[in-house]
Amino acid sequence: MEKILTQGKSFVDEYGRERIFNGVNLCDKGWPDEDGNLCNVYEYDEKMYLTLAERGFNIVRLGITWAAVEPQPGMYNEKYIEAVRKMLDKFHEYGIYVYLDMHQDLFSNYCYQWGDGAPEWACMMNGKKQKKIKVVWAEGYFWDKGIHKAFDRFWSNSPYEGKGLLDYFADMWKYVATKLGDHPALFGFDMFNEPFMGKDGGKIFRQLIKGLVKTTLTDKRIDRCKLVKDAVKLDIPAVLDQYNGDILHDVALGAAELVEKFDVERYTPFLNKTAGAIRSVTDNGIMFIDNCYYSNLSIPCKAGPITYDGKIEEKACFSPHGYDFMVDTPLYKHASSSRTDAIFGEHENTQSRLGIPVLVGEWGGYSEGTEWYPHIYHLLKFFDDRKWSNTYWAFHEGLIGDGVMEVLNRPYPRAVTGEIKAYRHNREENTFTLSYEQTSAFDVNTVIYVPCEPKAVECDGEYEVIPCKFGGYTVEIKTEIGSHEVVISL
Repeated sequence: MEKILTQGKSFVDEYGRERIFNGVNLCDKGWPDEDGNLCNVYEYDEKMYLTLAERGFNIVRLGITWAAVEPQPGMYNEKYIEAVRKMLDKFHEYGIYVYLDMHQDLFSNYCYQWGDGAPEWACMMNGKKQKKIKVVWAEGYFWDKGIHKAFDRFWSNSPYEGKGLLDYFADMWKYVATKLGDHPALFGFDMFNEPFMGKDGGKIFRQLIKGLVKTTLTDKRIDRCKLVKDAVKLDIPAVLDQYNGDILHDVALGAAELVEKFDVERYTPFLNKTAGAIRSVTDNGIMFIDNCYYSNLSIPCKAGPITYDGKIEEKACFSPHGYDFMVDTPLYKHASSSRTDAIFGEHENTQSRLGIPVLVGEWGGYSEGTEWYPHIYHLLKFFDDRKWSNTYWAFHEGLIGDGVMEVLNRPYPRAVTGEIKAYRHNREENTFTLSYEQTSAFDVNTVIYVPCEPKAVECDGEYEVIPCKFGGYTVEIKTEIGSHEVVISL
């Protein structure tokens, strides 16, 4: 597998080809079993690897947890890391890149039901006990003082047995990078999933609620008579439809100052420290910058760039997340593309500020039936229009044979001998088009993945249609210096 680098806003390989990655999340939020194997969420068998390869995925965001890696302070679980290594070996066998995601939700399972992340010893909550979820899984972020205290202690590097929590965390990542950093399937390091700011997160929640109430009562864009009628009828989709992307963004901006404070004063120094620890043992892999939890609502992200040893990290990408309000509910079939456009439109501003590639770390969701597919089509087109790679949340055994897997199994340019100008999968006409500008000669080809054997290929170079080892086909094209257009009929 080729080594992946960055060049401006693009991923490139060692040959200089622009690369696009299409993949899924595979996240184990539990603990390893007595043999150190990942458990509780998936059975990591041959069927899983084959399923992903058959659908043309070329990258996986592999979620692991601090609790699993370092169950006791300074004591690392070698069996667990060996189990992760074996997974990387299998992904390498199937030609799939992996980036490691140190996952957390609600800081830790020890803090809140359905949480994950930190080991028990790192949960400094002033004696508060684990809370049970009452309404939604994320509610602890909004008002739980124990969650807020645990995050505040983490970001302030509070000591445990004479050593700061951030120091433990950086050393833990250094250990992981020492063991796995030079693996040929390793794409990069996602250092902390959806960082949350702690006590200020509660303040942000209250600001957002106040802003929403004020907007509802005073904004002329809200039809309040219709809103009341829909609310009385319990027509929740109709109620939420009044809060389109523009309104969402205006409300969200009311909390921008506190988010910026966290990004600048807490999160960016954390990225610098952790990336420096990883780079002390390997120069392999891309460093990921996530947005904080509340930037999933279109609040501007002000994190980065990653800097250590007096220099800016050259191999870095921005990995935003974004979901519509209705995710994780039966109403997801009514998800609003206007709202997700506002969220990812703000993420596009962050990319412009940082000048680095984007790999969308989490997006999507799930619902029964097919009514929600147009929303997924819209998001994929949004990403393609901006040459953004992505990993869908999330793969699990229940998706094998499900229609959404076929939605995600789509044509895309894996490697292009030049600068991609545009590409598009037209689902109505069942075609794929690609245009690119080639400024130098290449000894390797442009490679386009397609899920089925093409009916026709139009291009100005020599091409070959090659069956993939595990499923689908690639169209490999040899072109010279100049502008090129490719049309594939499927």
